Amino acid sequence: MRKILLLSIAFITLLSMKNDKQAYRLFDQGGKKASYKDLIKEASEADIVFFGELHDNPICHWLEYEITADLYAEKGKNLILGAEMFEADNQLIVNEYLSGLIKEKNFEAEARLWPNYKTDYKRLLNFARDSSLAFIATNIPRRYASMVNKSGFEVLNTLDKKALQFMAPLPIQFDSTLSCYVEMVKMMGDAPSHSTSNITMAQAMKDATMAYFILQNYTPGKTFLHFNGSYHSDRFQSILWYLQQTNPKLKIVTISSVEQADLDELKKESEGLANFIIAIPESMSKSQ
Repeated sequence: MRKILLLSIAFITLLSMKNDKQAYRLFDQGGKKASYKDLIKEASEADIVFFGELHDNPICHWLEYEITADLYAEKGKNLILGAEMFEADNQLIVNEYLSGLIKEKNFEAEARLWPNYKTDYKRLLNFARDSSLAFIATNIPRRYASMVNKSGFEVLNTLDKKALQFMAPLPIQFDSTLSCYVEMVKMMGDAPSHSTSNITMAQAMKDATMAYFILQNYTPGKTFLHFNGSYHSDRFQSILWYLQQTNPKLKIVTISSVEQADLDELKKESEGLANFIIAIPESMSKSQ
């Protein structure tokens, strides 16, 4: 009788757990369920970790902070942070803020911050400040990406030499056959061909620049944790393609984020996106 009672309690417990609402579920590259512990272990052993976020998803931003804190617990001062959301020509003001040379209000007034900075990225930057970690502004200034979007790579040759220090060295390698850029062209649909060509060049310019500043600031023996939109690291392309052109021996771990109605299984089309894939309910509220 006691055995039947225990089995009944176990069944009810499992049933209630199954019916719990989940904020996210973690899968590996092949679509098998993975644990957060597995993610931290692999990330702590990597040279570079990419967290590919959905910009407006609060679960992504919460996990970015948690992963940062847990990697810091593992790596200490051997952790470097960096992000797409900060542009290379703002590195000086980022450094001034991290070192306490300027006040928060001055930093926020003068840096070109994303609209959701205060809710989603501020505490990452403050974590770096409070832990004495480097935080690297890896992205190309948006004005230069816009120039490429309008006129292609060639327009960069007209810039002053001082401007060139805020981007990957020219000329930029560009493989338009990479699926990340091919899919972008498909999404453009019936747009003029020069428009689709230029927009993929602008994306490649961002990817190349982020790869460049990651490599410029990475130190062997440390782990560089980089935050970016999932597009820039999905399927091990984009930024990763540029990294591999320079240093194919880097150990890289990628994280991607997807939204789906049911979290029991990873959607087939999301398999292979990254080493770890965070599946989040479609009904999750947005952060901006």
